[in-house]
Amino acid sequence: MNISVDAQITLRVDGESRSLTVDTRTTLLDALRERLAVTSPKKGCDHGQCGACTVLLDGRRALTCLALAIAHDGAEITTAAGLADGGELHEMQQAFVDHDGFQCGYCTPGQICSAIGMLDEVKAGHPSHVTKYLNGGHMELVDEEIRERMSGNLCRCGAYVNIVAAIREVAAQ
Repeated sequence: MNISVDAQITLRVDGESRSLTVDTRTTLLDALRERLAVTSPKKGCDHGQCGACTVLLDGRRALTCLALAIAHDGAEITTAAGLADGGELHEMQQAFVDHDGFQCGYCTPGQICSAIGMLDEVKAGHPSHVTKYLNGGHMELVDEEIRERMSGNLCRCGAYVNIVAAIREVAAQ
């Protein structure tokens, strides 16, 4: 017995409004990749453990494999592909290139979106597990802090040293 309920939703993806009909059980990742042909977010583990599917959802980093598309009707979604301004790379994208922050590149779109979201969290004063001072003052973004905050994004190639260097460079700007 196949019980499926379809719903019409609209997503604003990389600045473009896109309407589609989805089964209410469809994840945001599957809606993006399979229905809208937006392939920047990757399907890695499909369990929220690797971070390859990370996008900026209404300005915050989010794992699209754990989100139902219907729950985000009207949402603003920015993928790594939508960060560039014309032919000009986003500063985080450029830093990943400059620091060789990728090898195979599969995790890179999620890493970049997560890094941007993480820096916004730091600016907003959100502490992490390793934040030394929780008095609402300036948080020093040392390598240990970056690694902790990026720990939900895995790189099977092991480019972590270069990823941290890229993030540190952008954070210092």
